Amino acid sequence: MRSIGVLGAISIGIGGMVGGGIFAVLGEAVSLAHSATMLAFLFAGIVALLTAYSYAKLSVYFQSEGGTVSFIDNSFGHNLLSGSTNLMLWFSYLITISLYAVAFGSYGETFFSHHSEYLRHILISTAIILPALINLVSGSFVSKSETMIVGIKIALLVLIIISGIPYIETSRLDITPEITSSANLMEIAVSGMIIFVAYEGFELIANAAKEIKDPKKNLPRAFYSSVLLVIVLYVLIAIISVGTVPEAKLLEAKDYALAIAAKPALGHVGFTLVAIAALLATFSAINATIYGNARLSYIVAMDGELPNFFTKEKNEIPFMGVIAILGLSLFLANTIDLGEIAIIGSASFLLIFFIVNLSAYRVRDKIGANRYILLGSIIFTFLALCVLLFHTYESDVRSFVIFVIFILTSIVFEYFYGKFVRGHIFHRKY
Repeated sequence: MRSIGVLGAISIGIGGMVGGGIFAVLGEAVSLAHSATMLAFLFAGIVALLTAYSYAKLSVYFQSEGGTVSFIDNSFGHNLLSGSTNLMLWFSYLITISLYAVAFGSYGETFFSHHSEYLRHILISTAIILPALINLVSGSFVSKSETMIVGIKIALLVLIIISGIPYIETSRLDITPEITSSANLMEIAVSGMIIFVAYEGFELIANAAKEIKDPKKNLPRAFYSSVLLVIVLYVLIAIISVGTVPEAKLLEAKDYALAIAAKPALGHVGFTLVAIAALLATFSAINATIYGNARLSYIVAMDGELPNFFTKEKNEIPFMGVIAILGLSLFLANTIDLGEIAIIGSASFLLIFFIVNLSAYRVRDKIGANRYILLGSIIFTFLALCVLLFHTYESDVRSFVIFVIFILTSIVFEYFYGKFVRGHIFHRKY
């Protein structure tokens, strides 16, 4: 039975995007784009909006809780490309869990007078272990808590925007030096792509397509409205942050820059409120991502693209999927820093969205999509990925190598698992 209206669908998209991302990546954006940080968020938002067109068309035609997985499978069939991409999507959600956990640790540290590596790792690990335990006990608690926390996050961000407007110093928003230099324009583009992970959550609407009323009309509305609203929200947050706080202060507290942005208007109370909201937001985002990723691994395993291990359930909860996500997320979050996680996460989703756009183009006549918009989506996501990877290779080769390892691991695993395990042992082929 279809029970979700257009407003509910929009809230799913907004909740997916305004998770822990904005709390984690604002400082990263400022470090590269400086006074033009709002342009970086706008650029990333345009790439997301173009991809939302592909998702809207695909979701209407291929209505499935598998979302991205089902789009790629239906467009390309069960083959090495689809299997590798589905595994890459699963890895990408591990990266977002790690991003949120590191952000949780950064904001959590602000409540302690003495900082240490031990404290940081304890906070990061707690942010993953507790949501994993919640997922193992009750899946329904995840959905019930999400609605309330999304409301708190949005209300607080709106409060920061409204209260901060009188404190804006327009001289700090002068973007002339940034847009009159080709090198600086490239930095703005790179900044937008590094923080692209803050937009990736709109694709969650696709997973709820079968439950949305009048999907032909409401799915496109939900995708476009949620992305446009979040673009406006992020751009305004960037304007308030850069316009009210000296850049040096934002960069000094890069990992919790949004809390610093609340200080000019709301003082220490504002800083504390944002820090608390960040803890709630990142914790709930981890909770929801573990919930979704465990079920993604279950769906992919049922299709034979992951080991049967991931299909094991207890009380209708994909128990072993949660355990695997817990272990891998703990490892990633405690070994990769925030900047690296943001780059790897953004690159991963740009690659996946590029493939989704290709999927939409491949079945464009079937889904009734405009070929020119799809070509624009393909070109923009491809160029955005290339810009990010080129910059990363030049400035942070470790992140580049980790990203390449993720891709190779997905391809090699899927090739050998598909050829030797699925094919010879289970007698299942692409």
